[in-house]
Amino acid sequence: MSEQLYIGLMSGTSMDGLDAVLVDFSGEQPQLLQHYSQALPPHLKAELQDLCAPGTNELHRLATADRQFAEYSAEVVLALLEQAQLSASAIAAVGSHGQTVRHMPDALTPYTVQLGDPNTLAALTGIAVVADFRRKDIALGGQGAPLVPAFHEALFKTRLAEDCPTAVLNLGGIANITLFAANGGEVTGFDTGPANTLLDLWYQLHHPDAAQSYDPEGSYGASGKVIHELLAAMLTDDYIQQAPPKSTGREYFNYNWLMSYLESADGSNSGWRSEDIQATLAEFTAATVAHGLQQASPTPVHSVFVAGGGAFNQHLLGRLAAHYPEAQWRSVAALGVDPQQLEAMAFAWLARQFMLGLPGNMPAVTGASRATVLGGLYLP
Repeated sequence: MSEQLYIGLMSGTSMDGLDAVLVDFSGEQPQLLQHYSQALPPHLKAELQDLCAPGTNELHRLATADRQFAEYSAEVVLALLEQAQLSASAIAAVGSHGQTVRHMPDALTPYTVQLGDPNTLAALTGIAVVADFRRKDIALGGQGAPLVPAFHEALFKTRLAEDCPTAVLNLGGIANITLFAANGGEVTGFDTGPANTLLDLWYQLHHPDAAQSYDPEGSYGASGKVIHELLAAMLTDDYIQQAPPKSTGREYFNYNWLMSYLESADGSNSGWRSEDIQATLAEFTAATVAHGLQQASPTPVHSVFVAGGGAFNQHLLGRLAAHYPEAQWRSVAALGVDPQQLEAMAFAWLARQFMLGLPGNMPAVTGASRATVLGGLYLP
């Protein structure tokens, strides 16, 4: 067994599919050797989305989806190994984030739920699995998210130790920022609000037969006009105004959330075109990211490096630059990392941190009382 080869698995809030990466940690910097992505089976995607909100017979449905997502994850891991021409014995461990269906860090009894039974995943792949990364941080009073800023610090801090603040922005289903203070100061971060979750939701509602489940390059949003009264109403949302540390997910920013604003913004919404709402949602993401950067740093951020699926949405990137013109906006590809694979790499790194007995969280990000080793080990 290699002590340096790890697999990371990430299925984000958008639920587009599962990204798997093979990472070599033998050098000074982790090296991405292979990556493989597979779409979620439609029936499983629909069930996972439904489980993000209260429903009937939840316990049975959750337990069933937990096993099914693990079986699907095992298929993806085995396909990655076949692509890399490696056996299971070559891998030190799989870091599995699992699929979040509820994330309630601010509830009276805080909790978070990620599906993808690691026992099943370990048994089907023959590889040790490190999973359940969020709950230890919540047990220590933290948000349990975002976790990727710790990896961003490990990967980028020496390269981003500039005399002005810089940031890494992940545009997945939810947008989160990692802020590198000037001259190597403390690294912070938090979820700023939705990124692709609402954009994809609205696009799918109005393009049910489209080849893709998202707005390619943001062209549909770019065809619309921003509804300023709707945007102004959404920007007053409690989560957007909340001070960090904070984290969120699909259980908050979802269809019901959107419809509540569409129905209450004003009485003229029956005349709003669907592309105008798409444009407004893109504007909302851009405005809340800009607000987050202002919350994170009183000094203007000089450079923002963008990762995640939203890094390919040209319309959204343009609106981000318009809302925060102080920064240079670039892909993390400029730092030598594939923007689609950065989050999955983070969970390979978190698995390695566990195996080495090293902390995986950042109290300055999550609000936990201390740094700690995250996750649990599940042997095949």
